[in-house]
Amino acid sequence: MAQPARSSDLLDAARSGAGEQELLDLDLPSTFRAAYTLKDEVGIFDGHTDKDVRRSLHVGEVAMPELAPDEVVVAVMAAAINFNTVWSAIFEPVPTFAFLEKFGRQGWHGARHDLPYHILGSDAAGVVVRVGSGVKSWKPGDRVVISPSYVDEEDHGSYDDGMMSETQLAWGFETNFGALGEFCIAKANQLIRKPAHLTWEEAGSNTLCAATAYRMLVGKHGARMKQGDIVLIWGATGGLGSYATQLVKNGGGIPVSVVSSEEKAEIVRAQGCEHVINRNELNLGEQGMRHPKAGRILGEAIRRLVGEDPGIVFEYLGRETFGASVYVAKRGGTIITCGSSTGYKHEYDNRFLWMRLKSIIGSHGFNYHEAVEVNRLIGLGMIHPTLSTVFPLEEAGEATRAVQTNQHVGKVAVLCGAPKEGEGVTDHALRGRVGETRLNLFRR
Repeated sequence: MAQPARSSDLLDAARSGAGEQELLDLDLPSTFRAAYTLKDEVGIFDGHTDKDVRRSLHVGEVAMPELAPDEVVVAVMAAAINFNTVWSAIFEPVPTFAFLEKFGRQGWHGARHDLPYHILGSDAAGVVVRVGSGVKSWKPGDRVVISPSYVDEEDHGSYDDGMMSETQLAWGFETNFGALGEFCIAKANQLIRKPAHLTWEEAGSNTLCAATAYRMLVGKHGARMKQGDIVLIWGATGGLGSYATQLVKNGGGIPVSVVSSEEKAEIVRAQGCEHVINRNELNLGEQGMRHPKAGRILGEAIRRLVGEDPGIVFEYLGRETFGASVYVAKRGGTIITCGSSTGYKHEYDNRFLWMRLKSIIGSHGFNYHEAVEVNRLIGLGMIHPTLSTVFPLEEAGEATRAVQTNQHVGKVAVLCGAPKEGEGVTDHALRGRVGETRLNLFRR
């Protein structure tokens, strides 16, 4: 690892709102603090039931990498924890160092990523402090959020849909130099203007989950939700579900949200969701949603609320819920899935899929356009952050542990360069119109 460096004047200048020339006049530091995993610790959880990410996530000095022509250096004010950080920190389903090794075979730009440490994090907000020689639309001083979709613009597939590119990667998961540090490296086509009414920690916690939900529900590659559609949303107070509820409501759909406690039900209702199911009140016993009659019992509960079966099921829990999801979707309905946080091997009765002409759509991430579109909605005050908890960078392991053990609602943020919460707002009038109650709904 790199040797410790003195405090960065460049980071201080970015915090204070310095302009382009002032930032350029300051040296780029040779090292910076970041949260990372170590290649030589792969395997430390072998034989352990509790794979505590606080053992594998370290915070310390790392080297500033060389900048490629299409890249920027961003002084990260705040980042967020996503479940891919948990996967990286437990080295499952495969150690992410395998991704870095594969990337490293793609020439010197890729080789920079193949290191004995992996700087994690796929959501960030901050200030551009350097741009590569090929960057045209961004300059030092720009306030940005970062899309984690890492796409090679020379791959022809990216011109149809960035997610159809064979070279598409998840930044900070399949690449190095991610969000959880005082600085990060990103491609210029990952940058999006920061919503001006949000704090750094609010702005830095939206894009991955909000844009994933947008692609699943609204974008042309997903379920294509329309007005009046009934949408069943699993885990409605989670990172994905909390944005899905808002997108369905705003788009004229009818959300039916599934939660696990009355406290979470209250949060969802405060978002404007009228129809909420507490799955612990379905009396399914120890088998939970894998109970043989879970689909029928859940379907009856949905029909009691809205009078019909859901046309769309928003799925990301996987093994625990997938069988019920296929069952409850209406004839011709759609189950759209972007993950399997409870297990990848799904079981469902195929009769209810083929005989009732239902569809399963796989959805992964989002393209740059979708990321920009959902941040536009956030910037207009139509979609709100679902931030619940904020940790300092030194406690990145604790922040990731909270997500790993599901001891949170909404999103968990990490302050990287910002010295305290509440900074970064430049449009106070819009913030006043949106209101602190809505912006802090998940922090009650």
